[in-house]
Amino acid sequence: MQRNPEELYELGPAAPGIAGAPMLHYLEGFIDAGTGGRLLAEHLLRTFPHETVARFDVDRLIDYRSRRPVMIYDNSRWESYEPPELALHLLHDQGERPFLLLTGPEPDHEWDLFIRAVLAIAARLETGPAISFLGIPAGMPHTRPLGVIAHATREELLAGHQRLPTRIQVPGSAPALLELRFGEAGRDALGFAVQVPHYLAQAVYPPAALALLGSVTAATGLDVPDAELRETADRTNEAIEQQVEESAEVAELVRALEQQYDAAESQQAADAAAGLLADGEAMPTADELAAQFERFLAENQDRTDPPEH
Repeated sequence: MQRNPEELYELGPAAPGIAGAPMLHYLEGFIDAGTGGRLLAEHLLRTFPHETVARFDVDRLIDYRSRRPVMIYDNSRWESYEPPELALHLLHDQGERPFLLLTGPEPDHEWDLFIRAVLAIAARLETGPAISFLGIPAGMPHTRPLGVIAHATREELLAGHQRLPTRIQVPGSAPALLELRFGEAGRDALGFAVQVPHYLAQAVYPPAALALLGSVTAATGLDVPDAELRETADRTNEAIEQQVEESAEVAELVRALEQQYDAAESQQAADAAAGLLADGEAMPTADELAAQFERFLAENQDRTDPPEH
């Protein structure tokens, strides 16, 4: 029996003038080193007024027991419940150009039907390219520019972007499946993965979101302010530098990563990109870092703002 993807969502009235608008998407639940993707999605929603144009049925898509929603208990009674939301929002950049943002928890169930639903919405709204963004751990130091790897459904979409020229097998994700199915349907889709120093992968790392924002705006032409992200990124880097200065062991490990990075930079760009990905054994792990860095990661794992001095 063929299931109807329209059962999965409610679509509001069509907003005028959004044909061709890029559809950004960040679904929380898969890998996101440094929470780069989440920070960027939150930055967009915080920066621009937005309206919900489509809302998905999370009761069908989410496993509540694996990702339990927050409830507040106050003085002998349950006060509130925060249900998860998976929705498509309409925003306008500083130049009033429209764009869409699909965000919320990555579905646990019915991936195929969910992707068909997103495709149906994209076709109905006549959206432009679908664009994902997230962070991945990499064997690189925080003292060097963060690389951003791009992948896309068409070679032309990758012009000017760094790519990973290799064949690998990885666990699947709903965002990756969305890109694959969009390509099969003849629609443009691309994604960006910022390379986050693996010893900061568990921390909240605003420089990752800043790098992703640069790639997204370069690909779409959207005009998005970055001053807030840049300020928090600077404060985070200052705090990290302070941690490095307090530990000779940490400083030595960072210098080793700098030497490795600089050596890779002297090779061809494609070889450098492949060589920077952390392979788990060739690079030092987070457990090998000094106690200062471990404390830094533990204290900041659940933060949504950069650490103070």
